[in-house]
Amino acid sequence: MSTKASDIADEFHCNNSFSDRVIDSKMPTVHRQHEISRKESEDESRLPALEAAYTDILRHLGEDTDREGLLRTPLRAAKAIQFLTKGYHETVDDILNNAIFDEDHDEMVIVKDIDMFSLCEHHMVPFFGKVHIGYIPNKKVVGLSKLARIVEIFSRRLQVQERLTKQIAIGISEALQPKGVAVVIEAAHMCMVMRGVQKMNSRTVTSTMLGVYLEDPKTREEFLYLSQRA
Repeated sequence: MSTKASDIADEFHCNNSFSDRVIDSKMPTVHRQHEISRKESEDESRLPALEAAYTDILRHLGEDTDREGLLRTPLRAAKAIQFLTKGYHETVDDILNNAIFDEDHDEMVIVKDIDMFSLCEHHMVPFFGKVHIGYIPNKKVVGLSKLARIVEIFSRRLQVQERLTKQIAIGISEALQPKGVAVVIEAAHMCMVMRGVQKMNSRTVTSTMLGVYLEDPKTREEFLYLSQRA
């Protein structure tokens, strides 16, 4: 990773520490697996409390929680929110699973139009869109599907799009140590569509550039051109 990229990553980690529910990627594999199992057991144990909380919400909305259509809704909602935030239990190391390969390739690799769904941490309503990822290998490449899985890890949490973009870029950079990483996300936010200003066609675009993508305008321009082509 370049000095500038390292500085950005260091600053990001200092200012954006994750919840204590996020599993430490530096743990030995056996310990990480044990920690994942423990977190899954904790999820199961939290279901009754979550179910009760959703029941309480429905009652405060004026609903009859005993009517047929809502009898199992609190439990379904509890399981759904756990699935939609399952990224707290996963790390980049876990999903890469030795899918990093030595390869003498030093040209740009781009995976574009990766579908992304997440929950806005401000209103807990969805935002969704496309993620475009580019990186320039430094003698190592990763299985292409793993880039999409990295997006999944960080998007399955309560998020803001700006942080999500940076987390994906830094996760790839730390795993591969490439010459550079670029991430662009274009998303629609339901908090702007379903409520608030209610602007149906608004889209939010965020980007993070590390390494040569940050330092070299021509490299950045090439990525932006290729990732936006139909």
